[in-house]
Amino acid sequence: MRPTPSTPVATAHVDTFARDHLPPADQWPDLLLDDPALDYPERVNCGEELLDRTIARLGPDRPAVHAGGVSSPSGERSPRRTWTYGELRVLVDRLAHVLRDEMGVVPGNRVLLRGPTSPYLAACWLAVMKAGAVAVTVLAAQRARELATLCRLARVSHALCDARSADELAQAEVPGLRTWLFGTGDAADVLRLAAGKPDLFGAVATAADDVALIAFTSGTTGVPKGCVHFHRDVLAVADTFAAQVLRPRPDDVFAGTPPLGFTFGLGGLVLFPLRVGASTLLDEFKGAAQTLDVIAQHRISVLFTAPTAYRALLARLAEGDRGAARALSTLRRCVSAGEHLPAATWQAWHARTGLRIIDGIGATEMLHIFLSAADEAIRPGCTGVPVPGFEARIVAEGPDGALVPVPDGTPGLLAVRGPVGCRYLADERQRAYVREGWNLTGDTYVREQDGYFRYVARADDMIISAGYNIAGPEVEEVLLGHPDVREAAVVGRPDARRGQIAVAHVVLADGVPADEATAERLRQHALARAAPYKCPRAFVFTAGLPRTPTGKLQRFRLREGGEGAAGHGPPEARRASEQPHEPDQAPRSGGSAADLE
Repeated sequence: MRPTPSTPVATAHVDTFARDHLPPADQWPDLLLDDPALDYPERVNCGEELLDRTIARLGPDRPAVHAGGVSSPSGERSPRRTWTYGELRVLVDRLAHVLRDEMGVVPGNRVLLRGPTSPYLAACWLAVMKAGAVAVTVLAAQRARELATLCRLARVSHALCDARSADELAQAEVPGLRTWLFGTGDAADVLRLAAGKPDLFGAVATAADDVALIAFTSGTTGVPKGCVHFHRDVLAVADTFAAQVLRPRPDDVFAGTPPLGFTFGLGGLVLFPLRVGASTLLDEFKGAAQTLDVIAQHRISVLFTAPTAYRALLARLAEGDRGAARALSTLRRCVSAGEHLPAATWQAWHARTGLRIIDGIGATEMLHIFLSAADEAIRPGCTGVPVPGFEARIVAEGPDGALVPVPDGTPGLLAVRGPVGCRYLADERQRAYVREGWNLTGDTYVREQDGYFRYVARADDMIISAGYNIAGPEVEEVLLGHPDVREAAVVGRPDARRGQIAVAHVVLADGVPADEATAERLRQHALARAAPYKCPRAFVFTAGLPRTPTGKLQRFRLREGGEGAAGHGPPEARRASEQPHEPDQAPRSGGSAADLE
């Protein structure tokens, strides 16, 4: 079944920009919506479903959201607090009144949400849903230049921003953007405005296919792509992967490291727990020691993070820390995405903890995980099988350009379809991602004879480092803005801890020394203009970059040749210092962290 944008149910949106800029109907992927579990009403508001309907089923007094109990870099521990479902709804509904009455938001307006993971950011997201607007949640680490681009592409008119993340947004200088802050404590603080609003807000009766969110991811060109998802899509990922693979319980306590700007974090920390009536920890925590502390303090039972984090936790356990082992005693579900989970990591974790990591692959284009397996069905080294409600196959491009299925055991391109799929916001790259009704994720996979799918590699130039997707061309553009740089190429290098690291191969301007001082200068230049996770962790200085006779850059030679890729040039200067952050995660594939990008 392939629904089209022309449906008999009228949109509730007053501002129809997002709907008007969907791809043409013939460029949509096939959508599989025959499962009775996915038979949603013609009008459904996902914010109301996640909050009000859960309260109607289970009552308002259940714990919904936890915060605090996390140590700051100075060693101070923040106070712990828990909101019940009833208290969360009051906050959400009051914020929805602020959106409509104070900010002038009308259904369909795009509202930028920015800030570290917190109950307030999640409440703002739910308020945007109930108000019928469109959420554009971005990373707190993104810089002014990046934010300006996203606002321009999505025609963002309003913003709700944590005061801790306000500076870069202010510097973005987006024409006409109306920004409200929370966490300032002054009279204009959105939270203070909300305190004077009514406790109840009637959710806008959005159509099931009204746009709920636009999630941005960078493709291999480095130009962000807006992935458009509907209210029914938000519910569908909770009713497929979460309900049928993860199988959470109402008494579960969720936590994880991916920020809400990644759909991996949005699903794992907001959608999935609220759908089942569980509770979730919404706070920032980084590093193995803090993760263990948080798990123990809040008795976490469901953890979402990336293989990098599981390896770091294993290292702590290997140190013989009995407290670390006790901290993990409450865990019953561990989910991994953001990068390939090696069999050795899975086996080491299982041997040490007795827990089976649920691996998965998702994409921002697909909203969340579509290949996975749980419990005894897990096969270490394989991602898994299609999540119920999805189909997958391995294809190659035939001589006539048509997609041709390849035999089991043969590497090819992963093609998937299900109840959700890629709909780029006014972007010609829709034709490349969706072909013949299938979503082509950009991953090379093998389908084994028994139906399990095994990851081989990315099929494009995306660098996946500790769960972050990094588009090399985007970083190159930043480096080329420095006067010391004549040419630049950024590629991935295998790394035992992070999967890959970004390595910048740089041709310097005449007279610029190829030394550590130059590397540090370029690193600081990049840090000032791009999110820290995008900045190269190593620099290779060379006299020239490998190119074809027509001048096309041969990235494969840089990847294969390592530091000496160009074969000649001045002495190398390398910079592999750690960035001043611990990586968060996103589901791999398609700019996916979930960039589930």
